[in-house]
Amino acid sequence: MGRLSLPPRLVDWTLFALVCFEVASGVVSLTVGRPEHRWLFYVHGIAGFSLVVLLFWKLRRVRRRITDRSRWDRTTPASIAAALAAVGALTTGILWTFGFHRQVGYWEFLMLHMALGLLVLPLALVHLAGRYRPPERADFEGRRTLLTYLALGTVGTLAWRAQSAINRLLETPGADRRFTGSRERKSLAGNAFPTTSWVADDPDPVSTDDWSLTVGGATERELDIAYDALAPEDRERTTLDCTSGWYSVQDWTGVRVGELLDAVEPDGRARYVRFRSVTGYRWSLPIEEAREALLATHVGDEPISHGHGFPLRVVTPGRRGFQWVKWVESVEVCERYDYGQWIVVFTSGFS
Repeated sequence: MGRLSLPPRLVDWTLFALVCFEVASGVVSLTVGRPEHRWLFYVHGIAGFSLVVLLFWKLRRVRRRITDRSRWDRTTPASIAAALAAVGALTTGILWTFGFHRQVGYWEFLMLHMALGLLVLPLALVHLAGRYRPPERADFEGRRTLLTYLALGTVGTLAWRAQSAINRLLETPGADRRFTGSRERKSLAGNAFPTTSWVADDPDPVSTDDWSLTVGGATERELDIAYDALAPEDRERTTLDCTSGWYSVQDWTGVRVGELLDAVEPDGRARYVRFRSVTGYRWSLPIEEAREALLATHVGDEPISHGHGFPLRVVTPGRRGFQWVKWVESVEVCERYDYGQWIVVFTSGFS
């Protein structure tokens, strides 16, 4: 790449744009899991490998400014921290693609990758604030800039394809991954698949003597259903894909949400259905998607265990595991999207 180059300003802003894209696509990828969304995961990987090349390019240019302490300024520590976080995020991401799957303290390895990726963004903002130089029109003129960007994208794409080929050739654990990056764990084995909870959700076992399911909200009537009054007759085989890096295919039995909605008759302005856990955790789905969801009482031929959400757990195909609310105690029809759920999923279970 001796004849290919970008002005320093463009290197910095391209790095920042790629970091923003990686963070945004990474966050969005946590909420989708249908095959038609696989392009997002592919582009995320390609951008990651492109970021490796660009970061190497950047560090090679500024290495003397970093190693010579006399040239430091007030933003240099944040810049070094941003570089270290970026290297950490990229390294953990690459290791994950090759099947490295270990617990790091409390964290799943993939969660460490996500945390480091999120940390890069504020540190990069501090770096840019101290060295703010917006791109100029001249930076984009000439064929060299276009060819450099094309080469960067090509290298990223080839590296992404190469890691898949290497995984298959060497038969590494990374070869057996779903398009989301998750690896299969205990499919069709009842309650034997992993139990994970989002942040701090860890309630005491739910007694069905004291529990009932309420269904209401923006509806003509409300229901209060005891556990023994549930009629779990609907069955569905679907994939639970957890954001911590595993997936499991299971047969679920339970009550179709659409039947409950028909019984309470949602208001004509109703747009969402919110599922609430005994812990306060909640998540909502568009009403038409919610109709197809299942409130599961059984997995395989077994009642779902406490760790998997007894007495009821949401089963919503195509959504990621943290949206499959456990220990459900209420189904609420709503007219507006619940933005507060993005905060609650991080705070529920602490009270």
